[in-house]
Amino acid sequence: MRVRLASRNAHKARELEALLPGWELEPVERDDYPSETGETYVDNARIKARFAWEPGVWALGEDSGIEVVTLGGAPGVRSSRSAAGDEVGWVLRELGGGDDRRARYVSELVALTPEGDELRGSGTLEGAIVREPSGAEGFGFDPVFVPSGETRTVASLGNDWKSRNSHRARAAQSLLNAIAERA
Repeated sequence: MRVRLASRNAHKARELEALLPGWELEPVERDDYPSETGETYVDNARIKARFAWEPGVWALGEDSGIEVVTLGGAPGVRSSRSAAGDEVGWVLRELGGGDDRRARYVSELVALTPEGDELRGSGTLEGAIVREPSGAEGFGFDPVFVPSGETRTVASLGNDWKSRNSHRARAAQSLLNAIAERA
């Protein structure tokens, strides 16, 4: 199934394609991407999906972020903009030496059918931010995020683990379930 994807993030595109078997994601190649002005992840994913959609084709929008408890849920929907490409440094500076390092990853997917109907998938991954980065796989906050029940960061657990357990993997499965229920 060919699906237009509204994302400029090559890591995210590869990850989503691996999580959605049988989907061929075609990133939208345009310069006029819409601003992520939504109040929620769903709002932003919807903005992206609508941007990519045209009658007769599937479109997909995704928004995700990390919510840190002691930062009041920040950076949340502004995760990529808050960190300005230095996710690890930003979150470690913000948390300083604090002991409460609980956090969670959130991902929302919005798919628009060829007819324009909306289907959604949601996923979260609970965990904590460690004081020192480790691991070489993944991207973003992965080198400092340890999922609940694990002792290593997502970047140390690796891409195979991430493809089965991440917030995005959970959102993709949720979306696939929504599509199956619709059929």
